[in-house]
Amino acid sequence: MSMIAAFYSGKSILITGATGFLGKVLMEKLFRTSPDLKVIYILMRPKAGQTLQQRVVQILNSKLFEKVKEVCPNVNEKIRAIYADLNHSDLAISKEDMQELLSCTNIVFHCAATVRFNDPLRHAVQLNVTATQKLLLMASQMPKLEAFIHISTAFSNCNLKHIDEVIYPCPVEPKKIIDSMEWLDDAIVDEITPKLIRDWPNTYTYTKALGEMVVHQESGNLNIAIVRPSIVGATWQEPFPGWVDNVNGPSGLIIATGRGFLRALRGTPMAVADLIPVDTVVNLTLAVGWYTAVHRPKSTLIYHCTSSNFNPCHWGKMGFQILATCEKIPFERAFRRPYADFTTNTITTQYQNAVSHWAPAIIYDLYLRLTGRKPRMTKLMNRLLRTVSVLEYFVNRSWEWSTNNTEMLMSELSPEDQRVFNFDVRQLNWLEYIENYVLGVKKYLLKEDMAGVPEAKQHLRRLRNIHYLFNTALFLIAWRFLIARSQMARNVWLFIVSFCYKFISYFRASSTLKA
Repeated sequence: MSMIAAFYSGKSILITGATGFLGKVLMEKLFRTSPDLKVIYILMRPKAGQTLQQRVVQILNSKLFEKVKEVCPNVNEKIRAIYADLNHSDLAISKEDMQELLSCTNIVFHCAATVRFNDPLRHAVQLNVTATQKLLLMASQMPKLEAFIHISTAFSNCNLKHIDEVIYPCPVEPKKIIDSMEWLDDAIVDEITPKLIRDWPNTYTYTKALGEMVVHQESGNLNIAIVRPSIVGATWQEPFPGWVDNVNGPSGLIIATGRGFLRALRGTPMAVADLIPVDTVVNLTLAVGWYTAVHRPKSTLIYHCTSSNFNPCHWGKMGFQILATCEKIPFERAFRRPYADFTTNTITTQYQNAVSHWAPAIIYDLYLRLTGRKPRMTKLMNRLLRTVSVLEYFVNRSWEWSTNNTEMLMSELSPEDQRVFNFDVRQLNWLEYIENYVLGVKKYLLKEDMAGVPEAKQHLRRLRNIHYLFNTALFLIAWRFLIARSQMARNVWLFIVSFCYKFISYFRASSTLKA
C-alpha cells in the first residue's frame, strides 16, 4: 500500500485556494487516493449569488471529480467550506470557525495567491504576502499541525539565471512593504512600484519572493516546506489527460492561436518552455507534505517542480505541435486559420502587430459597423496584445533550477509511491501531452463538442478561400496601380500576357493535331 496515501487517511487538512486550478486538482487527488481522510477545510467566499455550499456542489459536479465520487461517495460530507476573505486584514474568519481550524488541522496546503502578472502592488502584497503572514500566525496556534506546505513559484527569483533551492533575500524587508501598504495611497503605491520591484518583471513574481521571505522569517518552530512549480499546465495523466479550467499562461495562448487571433509573438523559439503538468505538481506537493510531517527536516526545504532539468521542451516545438493539433481538430468559430510565428526584435514585432493583428481587427470592425452591429474586435485584439506583452519576458528566456531536494525525495519513495504519486517528468512525451492539452482546452475550457469538428474544418476551408481571394484581389489592385504609374511594369505585364496567350495557343494547336 502507498505510505503517502496511508499518511493522509484520518487527517484534517486545510487548503487555501481550493477553488483555483491547482487547489481543485489537489483536493481531487487527496479524496481519490485517501478516501478515509477525515475532512478537508477550504477557505472561500460566496460568489455570483452562490452560497459556500452551492459553490462546493458546483466544484464536485465537474468532470474532474467523477472518479472521486466512485471511491468516496460521501465526498460532499468531507468538505467543510469556511467563509474567509484573504483581502481582509484578519482573513474575516468567524470566531467559531477559527477555533475549529486551530484545534483540528493536521496539514496546511497554502495554494491561494493572485496569479495576475500586472495586479496593482497593493492587491498582490495583500494576497501573496500579508495573507501568508496571517496563515503562519494561525498555524503557530495549531497544536495538532504536522506540516505547513507553501506553494510558491519557480519564477519568484526569475531575476537570476541560476536558481538554487534556497530563499533569497529581498532588497526591502517584507514587513516594511506590508506596513507601507497600510498608509500609502494608491497613486503613490503605483508610482513607486517600478522602484520597489526593481529587476523583477511584474508584481506577481516580486510578491511571491516576498512571501517566501515571510515564510522564512516567521516560521518559528513550524514544520514548513516550499514547493516552487514553474508554468502549470493541464493534467498529464490524472485523473485523465488534458483537464484545464482557466485561461492563464499557455491555455490563453492556445485559444488565441487556435482561433486565429494571435499570429505573431515576440519570443525565442529555442528558449525552454518550462511547463509542468498540474497533476505532477500535486503529486510532488503531497509527497512533500508526507516527508515534511514524517521526517521533520531541521530546516525549511525548497522543492523545484520544473521540467527543464530532466525533459526540456522548447517554445518552438510547443508552438508547432499546437498549430498541428489545431489544424487536425480545430476550434469552432475561428476568426482566421491557425498560424503563428515568433518575432525576434521590436521592429518586426510592431510590423506584425500592425499587419497581422490591428489591420484585420479594424477591417472586421468596419464590416460589423456596416452590417449594423457593435464593433468589438479591435478592443479584443488590444487586450490580447497587452496580455501577450506581459508573457514575452518568459518566452524569451531560459532558467536553470537546481533539483537536489526533489531528486532526494524521489529516492525516498517506495516503488508503489513512485507509481501513485509520480512526479518524474522524464517519462513525459511532450508531443502527446501538448496534443492532449489542446484537446482539453477545446473540451473542458471552451466547452466544444467533438461532434462539431467536421463543421469547424469546413469553416477553416472557407477562411482559407477568403484569405486567397483577399490576397489575390490585393495583388491585382497593387499591380494595376503600378501599371498606371510605371512604363516598365506595363512592359512586364504585356510580356506576361503575350507569353500566356502564346502558350495557350500552342497547347490548343497541339491538342487539335493529336485529335
